[in-house]
Amino acid sequence: MKLSELKQRITSGGLDSELIHLYGKDTLDTSKQRYLDVLDQAINAYGDEDGMLFSAPGRTEVGGNHTDHQQGRVLAASISLDIISAVIPTVGKLVEYQSGDFKVKPVDLHDLEIQPSENNTTESLIRGIGAWYHQKGYEIGGFKMYAESRVLPGSGMSSSAAFETLIGTVMDSLYCRDEVDAVEIAKAGQYAENVYFGKASGLMDQMACSVGGFVTIDFKDKENPIVKKVDYDFEQSGHVLILTDCKQSHADLSDEYSRIPNEMKAAAKVMGHEVLSECTMDQLIEHAAEIRNICGDRAFLRAYHFMNETNRVVTEVNALNAQKFDEFLELVKESGRSSYMYLQNVYPPADRMHQSLAVGLALSEQLLNGRGAFRVHGGGFAGTIQAFVPNDLSEAYQKRMESVFGQGCCYVLQIRAEGGIKIA
Repeated sequence: MKLSELKQRITSGGLDSELIHLYGKDTLDTSKQRYLDVLDQAINAYGDEDGMLFSAPGRTEVGGNHTDHQQGRVLAASISLDIISAVIPTVGKLVEYQSGDFKVKPVDLHDLEIQPSENNTTESLIRGIGAWYHQKGYEIGGFKMYAESRVLPGSGMSSSAAFETLIGTVMDSLYCRDEVDAVEIAKAGQYAENVYFGKASGLMDQMACSVGGFVTIDFKDKENPIVKKVDYDFEQSGHVLILTDCKQSHADLSDEYSRIPNEMKAAAKVMGHEVLSECTMDQLIEHAAEIRNICGDRAFLRAYHFMNETNRVVTEVNALNAQKFDEFLELVKESGRSSYMYLQNVYPPADRMHQSLAVGLALSEQLLNGRGAFRVHGGGFAGTIQAFVPNDLSEAYQKRMESVFGQGCCYVLQIRAEGGIKIA
């Protein structure tokens, strides 16, 4: 179908059901206009060719704060903010990509060797995903893509994983007869990011973006993580998920982030293991004095957080599966308290003047007044906090947060049931 024909289909309501499913009825008009704009841009960039529409969501971490690097358990979810694209299949193996004024160099998938000059670039992710598909014996080919993303970089919503999911989904749909499942698409994205892009990321981000909905992952066997969808319809909860950007820079925090896995692994080593998922709480308590002497008190506290947090994920999943959302909210609050008290990733210890996440959590506690739940989101120290806010408090919550952190600091989200998807 020509891109112009896709425009006519959207205008006439032919994709209304698909867009309502992804974004909700209240935003149907704006969702339709967004796709029409992308199609217009694609036609301007590439001409009115036969094409398709795709979408891939961002993600949020719900439970399992700093557990994945210790091969523990996580609970994550895809969100309503996504990256969408118009895609034109082409003859040959050249991939062209454009988004607004951002345009990458065409990537020729005839050459799947790692290109050192592409390190940390979008081109490397495209080439790396193509290489993974080729290594697995799948056909690969070229396409032209115009995309628009609402998964903001640096927001804790994993814009890179959403992009990787989009590219993997497009390749699967165009050339692999939809034979590559969501878990494998996630692995392709991680491979590209680790090997070609040069970032040693875990699999949680890609898995949450690719699988869709709530998803729980057990990383104990890191080569074969156990991935399960969680059966819960977030729309019935009476809550919205609000991420608040507390406007503190991530600059100069790399050492703080790296100290968390390093200290956890140091504690595990005292117990005779490589990572904490190989240890038990009883072993941790038994070795408490030794860990304190060798690694320091914070290493013990961070290990203590892990032991509780990785098990808490199981309880959170059970609560959602049993449709006990109030119980789930209490567990989210427990998780947040553990991150604050024991993991200690809410603010850098030496910076008394800049503790914006802590301010956001304090405001959330006051505004929610025992309802909903709130916690640090993702890596911590800077960036975003997360709150499950009752619908009737959503407007007041946003207003207060924006009065402190600035207009547009809040992202009001729903949990999206679909991962990477071809829409038409």
